Amino acid sequence: MIVRIMGEGQVRLGDAHLTELNKLDDELLEEMESGDGDGFRRTLTALLDAVRRLGTPLPDDSLEPSELILPSPDATLEEVRDLLSDDGLIPG
Repeated sequence: MIVRIMGEGQVRLGDAHLTELNKLDDELLEEMESGDGDGFRRTLTALLDAVRRLGTPLPDDSLEPSELILPSPDATLEEVRDLLSDDGLIPG
């Protein structure tokens, strides 16, 4: 799967990592629903760090279709809320 972090670029991420990412996504959704700004910031950072750690960066000149688009690290709670589906940022 190709994942884009807005403002950073793309990484190739194996489907085997989706369970770990979905756990963080569920936490992020709960924090957003409760208005927990500190928890939101901490979990968004953890989610993006996990994608960077587990994924393989694609070259800057590569432009693959992204199957998943994640917000930038400095995105606000309101901006991320606009990106969410009922499943959170990560489907499934």
